[in-house]
Amino acid sequence: MFSFIKKKLGWGQPEKADPADKATAPEASPAPAPAASQPAHGPAAAAPAAAATPPASAPSPGAWVPQAQDDTQTKPTDRRSWLDRLKNGLRKTGSSIAQVFTGTRIDDALYEELEEALLMADAGVSATEHLLTDLKQRVKDTKATDPAAVKALLADGIAELLKPLEQSLQIGQHTPTVIMVAGVNGAGKTTTIGKLTRHLSDHGAQVLLAAADTFRAAAREQLAVWAARNRVQIVSQEGGDPAAVTFDAVTAGKARGCDVVIADTAGRLATQIHLMDELKKVKRVIGKAMDGAPHEVLLVVDGNTGQNALTQVKAFDEALGLTGLVVTKLDGTAKGGVLAAIALWSRQRGTPVPVYFIGVGEGLEDLQTFNAREFARALLE
Repeated sequence: MFSFIKKKLGWGQPEKADPADKATAPEASPAPAPAASQPAHGPAAAAPAAAATPPASAPSPGAWVPQAQDDTQTKPTDRRSWLDRLKNGLRKTGSSIAQVFTGTRIDDALYEELEEALLMADAGVSATEHLLTDLKQRVKDTKATDPAAVKALLADGIAELLKPLEQSLQIGQHTPTVIMVAGVNGAGKTTTIGKLTRHLSDHGAQVLLAAADTFRAAAREQLAVWAARNRVQIVSQEGGDPAAVTFDAVTAGKARGCDVVIADTAGRLATQIHLMDELKKVKRVIGKAMDGAPHEVLLVVDGNTGQNALTQVKAFDEALGLTGLVVTKLDGTAKGGVLAAIALWSRQRGTPVPVYFIGVGEGLEDLQTFNAREFARALLE
């Protein structure tokens, strides 16, 4: 289901593997039972002795070394079922755009109708202009005369625009890999953490959760349920300072030899300056607990929010420096075109902010890796 790319150690390259090493490689130990909540001592507290981090050139004998997978080929039935749900979720957008290509002529009227359809799909003005300009050039280059062929060229243009967002989440370059997760209220942040934790655990990773959302009353309990369900450890404190909780979690993750530490944070609007400042503090304190951390700063975005999703991405990126996105709830009234807007902004930013996962439901199998070509096709069908 997921592709986790590790540091360049030849993992997932069988032609370079030593058969003897493969035969003697130890099995990954199962994830431990949930540990009791840890008291928060604050960033100034003495940290437990950290487990030695293995050298970058070679993993330690007990290091987590999962095999690389091709998500589009593992469990093809599940992937097809998920794609069907994605297409169903984007059906309104697909139907609206498809109607543009039901005629027999390629003229200004077609492009005007397509412009309106893309704007209605939440692509935004800039991305719509970009796609139309790109499409006209493709039509000119290929001398296309059939509206169906023009539709296929549009799919190519959308896929090309989205392609830089198609990247794999990297786990294993650091021990532990620290992932900080942010998002507005109701985006599905804690649920996404639970699903990601499950899939990491299924791949043999030892995961520790940090319940740093001390603002919402039920957040700690919700994350504790996911920790128990996935049989992973959790560090939490009732009414504690979010930065102190994350400091203790990262310190504990180092001491316990965890592969991944995931920090949940309180949902907030980008306009809530004091809460955004608190989020910046959490990131700084994580860096004090471990040099170079957090290694990933993910923003969970509700796909139903349209152009507001782009506004959120810009604001959180300015505050935190995002490294990836998770787009959820594409099974409802989401139109999907906002990913084109995010892709164009990301291109202008210089360094892409990849979409690691997209979600189409509440089930574990409903969170899947993002594929630009698949999404473009789903958007137009």
